[in-house]
Amino acid sequence: MSTVSLPAERAPRTEWAPLLLSVASGAADAFVFVCVGQVFAGVMTGNLVLLGVSAVGLGEPGLALRVITSLACYAAGVACGAWMSTRLRWPLPLTLLSEGALLTSGAVLWGLGLATSDADRLGLLVLVATAMGIQGRVLTTPTNYFTGTLTSLVGRAALRSPDPGDGWAAGRLAAVVAGAAVTALAVRFRPELAAVVPAAPVAGALMLQVPPRRRSG
Repeated sequence: MSTVSLPAERAPRTEWAPLLLSVASGAADAFVFVCVGQVFAGVMTGNLVLLGVSAVGLGEPGLALRVITSLACYAAGVACGAWMSTRLRWPLPLTLLSEGALLTSGAVLWGLGLATSDADRLGLLVLVATAMGIQGRVLTTPTNYFTGTLTSLVGRAALRSPDPGDGWAAGRLAAVVAGAAVTALAVRFRPELAAVVPAAPVAGALMLQVPPRRRSG
């Protein structure tokens, strides 16, 4: 697997990028679930469950199409992320830039009120799910699937064998909740800004990954 690995002993600055991407993950899933149509952009386990539900005729009209679209676009994003990082050898900032461009495009469409019909919202789902697929592939640290993270944390806590990185792992879990909560607040009070919430932390993570300029002399 050729995703970008972070050093075993990581400086706090390096840990902030996965934390911010976890915020983006929670925000993206909350936005898609609430505003696009009861599916997820990054939680594919949930989408597989919804696919089974829709297969027997339960759920909202059009649910199966949205689920299949999300699954397909997430997979396409993963494939693009793998291609960019392995074959094209793009640096991490450039890969994050591609994710940010997709999320920003979605935020513009939503903010300008251009995603009103079911077909428009399906296009919005394409952008967000593809972005989450790219994000899921570019780091070895999980930033959009957290069942394993939670399982590992609870298991080590039960055995009283903590890992030095457990604090940051717990922080990523909290970040997912925070991202979803901020998106929900935006939907309630400033709905035109709801799609900005997933894009903003990706921009922050991108800035953290850009190497600082060396001073001449």
